[in-house]
Amino acid sequence: MSQLAMLILIVLIISVVGLLFAAYLSRWVLRHGTGSAAMQKISNAIKSGAEAFLRRQNRTILLLALALAAFLFFGYGFIRSHHDFDPVGSSLELATWITISFVFGALCSVFAGYVGMWISIRSNIRTAHAALSSLNDALRIALRGGAVSGLLVVSMSLLGVAGLYAIVNAVSDIDPVHIPLLIVGYGFGASFVALFAQLGGGIYTKAADVGADLVGKVEAGIPEDDPRNPAVIADLVGDNVGDCAGRGADLFESTAAENIGAMILGATLAATAERSGIGFSLGIIGVIMFPLVARAFGIIASIVGIMMVRLDKEEKMDPMTALNRGYYVAVVLAMIAFGAATRWLLNTPQAPDAWWHFFLCGIVGVLTSVAFVYITQYYTEYKYRPVKTIAEASKTGPATNIISGFAVGLECTAAPTLVMGAALLGAYYLGRSSGILDTTGNPIGGLFGTAVATMGMLATAAYILAMDTFGPITDNAGGIVEMSQQPEEIRKKTDRLDAVGNTTKALTKGYAIGSAALAAFLLFQAYMDEVKQYAGLGHDYVFRVDLSKPVVFVGALLGAMLVFLFASLAIRAVGRAAQSIINEVRRQYAPLPRENDIIQFPKDFEPDYRTSVDIVTKSALKQMVAPGLLVVLAPIAVGLVFKVFITPGEELIAAEAVAAMLMVGTIAGILMALMLNNGGGAWDNAKKYIESGAHGGKYLTDSSGKKYKNPTHSAAVVGDTVGDPFKDTAGPSLHVLIKLLSTITLVLAPLFI
Repeated sequence: MSQLAMLILIVLIISVVGLLFAAYLSRWVLRHGTGSAAMQKISNAIKSGAEAFLRRQNRTILLLALALAAFLFFGYGFIRSHHDFDPVGSSLELATWITISFVFGALCSVFAGYVGMWISIRSNIRTAHAALSSLNDALRIALRGGAVSGLLVVSMSLLGVAGLYAIVNAVSDIDPVHIPLLIVGYGFGASFVALFAQLGGGIYTKAADVGADLVGKVEAGIPEDDPRNPAVIADLVGDNVGDCAGRGADLFESTAAENIGAMILGATLAATAERSGIGFSLGIIGVIMFPLVARAFGIIASIVGIMMVRLDKEEKMDPMTALNRGYYVAVVLAMIAFGAATRWLLNTPQAPDAWWHFFLCGIVGVLTSVAFVYITQYYTEYKYRPVKTIAEASKTGPATNIISGFAVGLECTAAPTLVMGAALLGAYYLGRSSGILDTTGNPIGGLFGTAVATMGMLATAAYILAMDTFGPITDNAGGIVEMSQQPEEIRKKTDRLDAVGNTTKALTKGYAIGSAALAAFLLFQAYMDEVKQYAGLGHDYVFRVDLSKPVVFVGALLGAMLVFLFASLAIRAVGRAAQSIINEVRRQYAPLPRENDIIQFPKDFEPDYRTSVDIVTKSALKQMVAPGLLVVLAPIAVGLVFKVFITPGEELIAAEAVAAMLMVGTIAGILMALMLNNGGGAWDNAKKYIESGAHGGKYLTDSSGKKYKNPTHSAAVVGDTVGDPFKDTAGPSLHVLIKLLSTITLVLAPLFI
């Protein structure tokens, strides 16, 4: 058996193990009871709403993907001329492989997102039922339901990249070093689906949430998840289509794109080192396959971490402590395996320090993810200054609440930027000092060092996604318990899990933006390498992006503008969709009597949930198309239109302008996403802080003993409503935008030359 076949076999076997374990966890979750008829009625309403939305959304996404696949095939096969230095023998062969990989990536992403959502909408009722007797069982069901999604996403991503690589290698005589250039479409297909899944799901969940909160909490004065709120089922559906399917597609494309980008950089590093007499233990193939092998070992580590999560017998342990214990076990095991993989595949007698330098780069990536977790906690939990200042500002009304929250959002970009900067510089110089040199004696390991740091950060992606999906499962479980009118002590149990779920959702957003930032830098370098390859310039050519050139500067300016315009369209889409749901809820409440501006609900009041679900479904799908197409078409337009500026001596000016657009768009996108994610999270928890009893709580009592709404709480609800589309629509969609810009330019780079 050849070395390549052995490495591919290892990756494929571990990927299949991950899928089989996800199937085992799914059966384990589904084995548990589904509770009373009242609980099942609510769960079935959530299930049918989520499945109907996702079916319609996926139909729209796949139609758009087929149109783009046709453009890719036509562009590569007929618009671009074939060159002798292309990795394959003809334009049509190149077009075929790029298009097949794009379609395969899109289909895998749709499948992974759908199955993740499928299990989450079946885990919620089982978590709610388990909470009737045991908090520990409820915790394990919610996490293992989330782990089905996490393991499926990472295993499918790995299986897709390794499987495509194996297929191309088996059916053609292409040099294995060039195969990653042919499968970049897989990452683009995954990114394309992820953008629309995150955008459509985000618009749905926040439009429903805003409608439920503004009319239910502020106008009607009823609690969250109250069965008298016509928008409450739509809100619970939104948790699944936004946080489960949307985030699943997001991390699927993160791992897929990062794997392929690291393979391209690894091929460049190993080929250049070999020409200078530095050979790795398993040759160039070993370095190319290193990202896949390291990711495969991370799946095993995540499985062990997931199985370690349980509470003590008395159930007094904080559920977050149990989740953290599992995470730290997964991290330690992943790093041990990572060290073994670097020693095995990145060892070279000519540079004996190289393997442990790259291992330290992976450690830098892990430490970066931990730092992001703590920074996110500081800015979004109400134990700390930022959230308390927003709550304090609410005492003087909604305007000061929004001013304070916006200031916190702007402030929270500083610490993550310093951490990312330190991580990139640390990883770059660790790789640079590894002893790997080119033919002129210059160190060349720096860029690959940053790629290895990204791999370290994503090593436990399966466990992170399990914690993320845990959030909407516990949120839904709490809603089912509340709406089926279970005893107060049961609601307290699900509230404990729901509070932890809110924390894990915030932490995984921090993790997602940190990994997006490192992955975007890696993919930017892969784009630069690909431009050199398709321009026939060789690995030793230095491709510079010079912002002093007007054409390149304009490309950079358009990249920054794209981020702001996209965020505007995403937030406006939530506003438009929310208006329709608010009008519907007000219509249903209009005939009801009021006292002190608080609605007095008749005992026989039955809200119409179905109409609300249908309204927000249609509105979200309609609103997601414009911002999604903007992101896809903008870099294509710049790359093709700016070819008019090509002159002798400036043959790469269009590719350079796209590189500037990608570089500055990535920087602006990272900062904007940080502001939107953490600012929105801080607004949300300022409201929760007041609801916990701070500043008078939700209601005040007058001298006659009658309750009336606390204006401080009402101001905080307004701030929370403003923050909702920030943290759950525009912010998470920007994670995908950052990587989509990278993958679309990777795929279309040959058309810009």
